Amino acid sequence: MQDLTVTLVQTEVLWEDIAANLALLDGKMENVPETTDIIVLPEMFATGFTMNVRDMAQAMDGTAVSWLVAMARRKRTHIAGSLIIRENEKYFNRLVWATPEGTILTYDKKHLFRMAGEHKIYSPGKSHLTVEVNGWKLRTFICYDLRFPVWCRNIGNQYDVAVFIANWPAKRANHWKLLLPARAVENQSYVIGVNRVGKDGNGHAYSGDSCVIAPTGETLFHQADVPCLHTEVLRYDRVREFRESFAAWRDADGEAVRFES
Repeated sequence: MQDLTVTLVQTEVLWEDIAANLALLDGKMENVPETTDIIVLPEMFATGFTMNVRDMAQAMDGTAVSWLVAMARRKRTHIAGSLIIRENEKYFNRLVWATPEGTILTYDKKHLFRMAGEHKIYSPGKSHLTVEVNGWKLRTFICYDLRFPVWCRNIGNQYDVAVFIANWPAKRANHWKLLLPARAVENQSYVIGVNRVGKDGNGHAYSGDSCVIAPTGETLFHQADVPCLHTEVLRYDRVREFRESFAAWRDADGEAVRFES
């Protein structure tokens, strides 16, 4: 199987200014290599992590989704990031994945961050999204999902890459840097983590710490504190060889594990 080239976009996010954030990203997209298969943006890349759904939510035909689709076609690549979406009188923190052909795939955040009141405003997702690109299987997650290993469990090697996008604050950056390698090791998959930098409208600081983790837990890339655009080539033989030589996945628990008291 051919290698997979992924570009991580660690960026500042201007508070509740969709047009300005899309313009900012327009400039960054000019530096994405033509060889890139997938571009990954942070959580709520058009607004910042806001609960102001009345003013910031868009429908699936809004300007932000349209930007993703147009950019995927223009760059001839896949591109993904999450947005505030209004649908059927509900609000979702929705990862939108646009393909080079213009197809849209979606994942709604399963675990809503109650410490910020996200669970009171947004509706949770109910299912996973697994996308196949060049024979690779990628599964998407959003921020707080990272803390829940059962939801991230890779039963029977259902995916080769776990993609986590986030607005993960700097004061808990040590958790982010601990849990991403843990998810890679326990699921024997690559892990991509893309977080933002800068400060949001609530005064929360973000250190980025976007990274690429190998299935063995080795950090292949890590960048903190500053905006960056990084492209990493993932090798499938690294996944295959590790799973064959250390086949812990064969002894994994199933979907439902019950503990008797």
